[in-house]
Amino acid sequence: MDKAKSILSSLLFGGGAGASGQGEPAAVVSSIFVYPIKSCRGISLSQAPVSPTGFRWDRQWLVVNSKGRAYTQRVEPKLALVEIEMPNGAFDEGWEPTVDSYMVIKAPDMDPLKVPLVAEHAMANEVSVWEWSGPAHDEGDKAADWFSSFLGKPSRLVRFRTSSEIRPVDVKYAQGYKLTFADGYPFLVASQGSLNAVNEALHEPININRFRPNILVDGCNPFSEDLWKDIKIDNLTFHGVKLCARCKVPTINQENGIAGTEPTETMVKFRSDHVLRPTRKQKGQVYFGQNMVCQESLRKTTRENLVKVGDPVFVLKEYASCDDAPA
Repeated sequence: MDKAKSILSSLLFGGGAGASGQGEPAAVVSSIFVYPIKSCRGISLSQAPVSPTGFRWDRQWLVVNSKGRAYTQRVEPKLALVEIEMPNGAFDEGWEPTVDSYMVIKAPDMDPLKVPLVAEHAMANEVSVWEWSGPAHDEGDKAADWFSSFLGKPSRLVRFRTSSEIRPVDVKYAQGYKLTFADGYPFLVASQGSLNAVNEALHEPININRFRPNILVDGCNPFSEDLWKDIKIDNLTFHGVKLCARCKVPTINQENGIAGTEPTETMVKFRSDHVLRPTRKQKGQVYFGQNMVCQESLRKTTRENLVKVGDPVFVLKEYASCDDAPA
C-alpha cells in the first residue's frame, strides 16, 4: 500500500482541533505571504495589515496579454521566477507611499524594473480576470516592454483601480466582501500540519509556496483548517467560506517554473471531493487550504488591523466534516 493510502484513515476528515473561543489556541500564525503581482513570487512577512480587499498590496497588480486578459502561472509558469520587493515600511501600520516609493521587480537575465507606487496612470479599459472585467491603471511602456521581453510575447502590467472599481466576492459564499486580482477570495489559510501530511505521501517533499497561502498556521492537526467556520487571529475574526479547490499551479516548481504532475497526482488519493465529500456532486476537485474573509475588512477604516507571525488562532465554530463545508 502506498504512503498516501496508509495515512488516509487519519487524514480523511482533517482531525479538527476543536472549537475553542477561549483557553488555549488551536494554532499560531507561523508565516504570512503577500503576492503584489498576481502569479508572481510572494513576499514573506512578519506582519501584514488587513485592507478592505485582503492584505495590503496583495494581488494589486496583474500581467495581461495584448487583449487585456490575465496571465497566470497556469499558462505562463515563468511568472514563478518574477520576484517582488516593496519599500521598507510598506507593511507597517499607517504607512503611505511617496513619489520616491517604488516596487522593484526582478527576474533571471533581466535588469530590475522600478514601478512607482505614486504616479499618473493611463487607462487600460479592457482588463479581465476570470468573471470580472473593467478598467485598470496601466503601468506604462517601460513595464510593458520588461514583461514582454521576459515572457516573449506582448504583455502589459496593470494595477487595480481601488478608488473606483469593485470586484465582489461570490455572493453565494460571502456577502459584502471584495477583492482585487486574487482568484476569488481575499485570504487563503493553510496549515504546516497539512503540508507535512502531503509531504509524507510524496516521494520528494515540496515547499508551501506551491499552494500560495496568505496565512500559514502551525500547531494544529493536518487539515484542521478544512473545518474552520469562524476563527479569531488575535483580535480579528475570519470566516471560512469555501474549501480551496486547487488548479495546475501546485504542480509548478516555484524555483524553476517547470510543471510536473505532483503533488496533485498523489493528493487525488486522499484530498479529492470523491474522498472528502462523497455525498456531494463530484467536480473532480482536489482541495488544500480554506478560503476566508476577514470581518474587520468591512469597516470603513482598517487601521490597527494587523496579522502578525506568532498571533494565536482560536477556533470559534467548526463544520462537522468536509461534506458539510462549502466547496
